[in-house]
Amino acid sequence: MKALFGHDAAVAAFRKALESGRLHHAWLISGPVGVGKALFAEKAALRVLADGAGPPVDAPGLDVPDDHRIARLIQAGSHPDLARLERLPRETGTELARSITVDQVRGLQRLFATTASLSQWRVVIIDSIDDLERNAANALLKNLEEPPPNSLFLLVSHASERLLPTIRSRCHQVRLSALDDDAMTSALTAALPEAGADEIAALRRVGEGSPGRAIAFRGLDIDALDSTMRTLAAEGDPTNARRSQLAQSLSLKAAQPRYEAFLSLAPSLIASVAKERRGPALAEALGLWHRASDLAGSATRLSLEPQSVVFELAGMLAALAPRR
Repeated sequence: MKALFGHDAAVAAFRKALESGRLHHAWLISGPVGVGKALFAEKAALRVLADGAGPPVDAPGLDVPDDHRIARLIQAGSHPDLARLERLPRETGTELARSITVDQVRGLQRLFATTASLSQWRVVIIDSIDDLERNAANALLKNLEEPPPNSLFLLVSHASERLLPTIRSRCHQVRLSALDDDAMTSALTAALPEAGADEIAALRRVGEGSPGRAIAFRGLDIDALDSTMRTLAAEGDPTNARRSQLAQSLSLKAAQPRYEAFLSLAPSLIASVAKERRGPALAEALGLWHRASDLAGSATRLSLEPQSVVFELAGMLAALAPRR
């Protein structure tokens, strides 16, 4: 299984709880997208099941050797005491369903209807709990209120503040933060062993502490896009030439992935500039960030015309430039 980088405190807390024999039955694992929440849940589940079934694991953190019998079972998708809930593919096409259904949650009763097979533990991973439909969340709440013996729920959340308060209150909450530069470099180097130092550095910069985000941008010439945006923010665009050129290049059908990357990067760049400002300049930058976030967030959902969206967002970047 992949290595987990940058979350030593959370790993240590989980190990301490496991070794003490007082492991809380539900862990709510929250934080930004792409920082390793799902991987934390997978590794925690594997460690619990491997330690419970044996042979004893002599490895640091949440690591389990790949040749451990429990690791092989989980890799094959055939461990009888582990269940995963996630959005399922629709009956037609390759798109996923909008939510995790109440029937999926009720299906967990099959796991808990009999005793555990290989150890005392039964583990459920939900990735992500944000995707539960309302009835499914209420059904899950019953399990969290009266958990079956020796059960462990690992709940991945990208926006835990939106969950039912009754769910949050029944979980031990652990938040995984964005990775620092050293952890990002290690994570990207491990994930992309063929990448050079310059590419790793560029991906680390645009990833903003999220290896998943950085890897999603790979192959899109993000370094050049980032440079163009930073030039707009530093020098402005008095003739509209720069943003017109950018809008035209990102509106092409073949440029759809770079367009989507721009929608993510533009508000983030405005936010990073805002952090360096004070007083009226900060207020102005925050106003631009709110506008950019709203526009970028609705552009795909509302099928807005890409050229117009890019031109407007680029104008907000240009508005950050010092007035001459």
